[in-house]
Amino acid sequence: MKIFILISLFFNFIFASTLNLSMSSSPSRINPILASDSASSEIADWIFNGLLKYDKDGNITTDLASSYKFETKTKLIIKLKENVKWHDGEEFTAKDVIFTYKTIINPKVFTSIISNYKEVKSVKALDKYTVEIIYKRPYFKALVPWMIGILPEHVLKDEKNIMTSSFNKNPIGTGAYKLEAFKNASDIKLIANDTYFEGRPKIDELNYRFLPDPTTSFLMLKQKQLDLGGLTPLQIDRQISNKFKKDYKIIEKPSFSYAYLGFNLKNKKFQDIRIRQALSLGIDRQEMVDILYFGHGKVCTGPFLPGSFAFNDKIKEIKPNLKKAKQLLKEAGYDKNNPFSFELVTNTGNEIRINAAQILQYQLAKVGVEVKIRAMEWQAFLNTIVHPRKFETVLLGWNLALMPDAYPLWHSDSDKLGRFNLVGYKNSEVDKLIEEGSITIDRKKLGEIYKTIFKKIAEDIPYLFLYIPNSITVINSEIKNVEPAFTGITHNQKDWIKP
Repeated sequence: MKIFILISLFFNFIFASTLNLSMSSSPSRINPILASDSASSEIADWIFNGLLKYDKDGNITTDLASSYKFETKTKLIIKLKENVKWHDGEEFTAKDVIFTYKTIINPKVFTSIISNYKEVKSVKALDKYTVEIIYKRPYFKALVPWMIGILPEHVLKDEKNIMTSSFNKNPIGTGAYKLEAFKNASDIKLIANDTYFEGRPKIDELNYRFLPDPTTSFLMLKQKQLDLGGLTPLQIDRQISNKFKKDYKIIEKPSFSYAYLGFNLKNKKFQDIRIRQALSLGIDRQEMVDILYFGHGKVCTGPFLPGSFAFNDKIKEIKPNLKKAKQLLKEAGYDKNNPFSFELVTNTGNEIRINAAQILQYQLAKVGVEVKIRAMEWQAFLNTIVHPRKFETVLLGWNLALMPDAYPLWHSDSDKLGRFNLVGYKNSEVDKLIEEGSITIDRKKLGEIYKTIFKKIAEDIPYLFLYIPNSITVINSEIKNVEPAFTGITHNQKDWIKP
């Protein structure tokens, strides 16, 4: 028997499959409620589960929960899956959910996700596998807070300070993988969880190589030392061989972000909508995509994510019309003898953004508009230009969420220092729609409201919505069962097979 076990262990070691990945920075805290950087979040996602999650199409579905329902507009009941085990073998129960919630709202715990729980009135366990959540009022993002990774109560209940806990370097979760080794500025190894409630992953190990230099990670991809990675448009168009295209499957989809030129709407220059219309018609967004991204992107038409329930596909991309742009400028009192001019401020350290500013300058010169460019170091840009709103226009980007929230950017109440309505946008109809949406828990009705918000913002032109870059992912072509989807490719990673 001993010989048989030794032989089995030997063959498991020899034939263990490993997914080779890279990370450009070292995680700080591998704890889902404290993970404030992308590296920490990425590693934590393998180790922890939420009660709910997004499916491959961006819809909310169950994870540790077996079901959920709203008994009233303010009462949410979540049933938990039974026989789910933590990595140390203890059973997952409602106690862990209550503990996680209490930890998040603990004033001694500093977490960026606390705002997601501002509408929660109470959370309690009805029994071992049932949680009742009461909201102060109907809340359109009522399900979002329960997508955060759940913490083990039995491990952390006596922890005096979770901010400095050793748990953050040695986490125990319910996820598909367990952390085997982690040191700062070093490689990270994760091993498959044999008792994972959705079935053991078919790939035995995840090996993250610490590669802070993107050139090195690209070189390792070319040498086929990594199984998964991202490419820039320049790399995919000019720097890969036919062999690379055989070695890797290339998956391209719109990223969850957009670039925009924001107008200071408190500046009289931009309060005449004819000026904003003229500037919108005077630029060629597709040309920007072609030059900046070699065509690997799409024109942005408005504030919410294409493909999401909030996106309004009836709003078409604006085509350049130089004749109409000149006519509008003339109606507003500007011509070649009295040209319209403005300053565009953006940040250094972002080559694409600087190039975008220069393209805008070149394109708008064709309709007689003078653009003066000022580029500043990022922190100085934020502290002296963006936050105090001391600009005529700013060139920036914004990340898009699967569950959009129009309030921070588009409600007039957010036009305050420290908030994100940087351009001073005000529309009473949009305010009412945002407020109506905030208490709408029916997804279909919320979609109708947000599509109307999308339309009104697009028509008001508080920004020049510019472009959405593509996300370009490559994966080892030998790996089986990869299914590209709206939310990415790792949604079914546990079913991947690496020969």
